[in-house]
Amino acid sequence: MTERSLADWLSYLEQLHPIAIDMGLERSRLVLQRLGLAKLAPRVITVTGTNGKGSTCAFIAALLQGQGLKVGVYSSPHLLRYNERVRIGGIEASDAMLCEAFAAVEAARGEVSLTYFEMGTLAAFWLFQQASLDALVLEVGLGGRLDTVNLLDADIAVVTSIGIDHIEWLGNSRESVAFEKAGIFRAGKPAICGDLEPPQPLLERVAMLDAPFFLRGRDYDLAVNAQDWSWYGLNAQGEVLSLAHLPLLDLPMENAALALQAYAALGLPWQPEVISLALQQTRMIGRLDHRKLNWQGKSVTLLLDVGHNPHAAEYLAQRLANRVIPGKRLAVFGLLADKDLPGVVAPLLSEVDSWAVTALPNSRTRTAAELNAHLHHNGARVSAYSSVQAALEAQFEQASEDDEVLLFGSFYCVAEALDWLAQQANGGVQDGFAG
Repeated sequence: MTERSLADWLSYLEQLHPIAIDMGLERSRLVLQRLGLAKLAPRVITVTGTNGKGSTCAFIAALLQGQGLKVGVYSSPHLLRYNERVRIGGIEASDAMLCEAFAAVEAARGEVSLTYFEMGTLAAFWLFQQASLDALVLEVGLGGRLDTVNLLDADIAVVTSIGIDHIEWLGNSRESVAFEKAGIFRAGKPAICGDLEPPQPLLERVAMLDAPFFLRGRDYDLAVNAQDWSWYGLNAQGEVLSLAHLPLLDLPMENAALALQAYAALGLPWQPEVISLALQQTRMIGRLDHRKLNWQGKSVTLLLDVGHNPHAAEYLAQRLANRVIPGKRLAVFGLLADKDLPGVVAPLLSEVDSWAVTALPNSRTRTAAELNAHLHHNGARVSAYSSVQAALEAQFEQASEDDEVLLFGSFYCVAEALDWLAQQANGGVQDGFAG
């Protein structure tokens, strides 16, 4: 029989379970035991939250790698390649590695039906087990308590923020969301929270587990000014640590501060210069991602951001308000139907001069007509387009060199844009683009 390619495996995984999201750990735990997977690394850091998980994981991994540690990172979703989800020593897993891991999980699962995410998570665990890691950073896919990532016990559990999202699975209140996210905490193990006002269920879980608790605004915090930023926090012994005059970062500094507290709780060497450099070198595709492009002979500024809920939109609006540009901001916007359209749009209305809206290549997308009607009703200058490509081209066409094109609203939106930009770059300047 011909061996499956990665594309074949991913297609197979999509059809394996009757529903895409099926919360619970029983099926995955059984297969995990069959695979003989237990402690995958001496240090396991699990990160959950409504927003900021990805950049917090990236910062933590960079800090650990700055100490020469071999680090595994599991994250989701991916933007362009599935391989992005599994990184070992800063390098994405190869197609061959992932295929071998999927085959191992497939052989172990037997009659057990697993979702796409469950299969992918167990395959990542299998790869991490082979890698002889010093540390493992895990991003929760959805919630926390019932997410497959939570099969592993966290040595450090991190909650970035608590907002209302994925209400079908997490409930429609911050309290219900907090309960699910606090499910990653473990008895006696440090728990760190970046939310300034964590709901009561999270605090109750910490108390019940007698977990050392580090809360932003009480145990650690940051201060940002026009030139630099500073941080203070506590190490594992409760002693105060601090960093001053850190260079400003493109990624959210709140998440860098959270990562610093997680790092401090691990008791690793505290070397300010090494730490600062690690933070500065941290990058993430699609998160406050600035690019300068040459479009049909003119320079165009593009800002990509995967923000897709009110909390993320408010943060994006704040960053835009603090960074004055000489020209206009022209948005390209798409959103899934299960997201809060009014909540996402409202913070950005005053920051965007014109909107180009489009449906996304996903069955759960909001239609361009729906987005257009909502923005028009709120007094915005808006046009609807048939695709992300068409909307992006339209905004590039009208943009001057003083303007900025902002593309946001969904991972799908950013992924489509990145894929199209890569095609244009590969096609050369005759296609109107040179990167």
